[in-house]
Amino acid sequence: MQEFCFIGCIEIKELLGKKADDEMELLELIEEVPVDSIYYHTHSYFLRHFYLAGAYTNDFANWAAIQVRDRVLGEKLAVVTPSGDKNLEDIRSELIEIIDEHLSSTKIVPSIVYGQPFYFMQSKIIEVSTGIKVKNLSEFIEALKSVDASAIYNHIFEARMRDQRGRSDFAIWIEEVLHMENLANALEKIDSYMYSLEGLRTKLLELCNG
Repeated sequence: MQEFCFIGCIEIKELLGKKADDEMELLELIEEVPVDSIYYHTHSYFLRHFYLAGAYTNDFANWAAIQVRDRVLGEKLAVVTPSGDKNLEDIRSELIEIIDEHLSSTKIVPSIVYGQPFYFMQSKIIEVSTGIKVKNLSEFIEALKSVDASAIYNHIFEARMRDQRGRSDFAIWIEEVLHMENLANALEKIDSYMYSLEGLRTKLLELCNG
């Protein structure tokens, strides 16, 4: 039987040398930055927050709400999640549309007064072996309880979006190797973007134990 190897990851960050001091600049830079920057500020937000940090689950929403103190835009941007069939360009377009519509309804361009500029970054994900291999569901459950949270990120977020496999590595292995299609489908129905990595771990264990 094919074993499942848990692979963690680390994030190598790169500052792009582009910053926004107001929401118009944010809009213009979102239009031009590399797609890896969109990934960094949306998807890999979850890798940097093992425990959910506030109501705004992407860097753009956090900056608008906290640094600019424009909670209206922050809440609008917070609904942009990388779930479903969206690719990174779809997410870029959605961000642009939201900010553009918001600015068209304001008389002045909201900007930072006491806050920090938005610094655009991008990153690369480097896989790191955990040394943990399992061959059945009970071993999978025991490993999932303690494996580094970056492995959960790698096998779900990275697998679905950047590697474009469409499904998590967990679901693929459980269906194709363990032949547990119902469990695999249940895992895929989880909206991963509604949880922190630790919250996601708890949800995965709940389904596997059910």
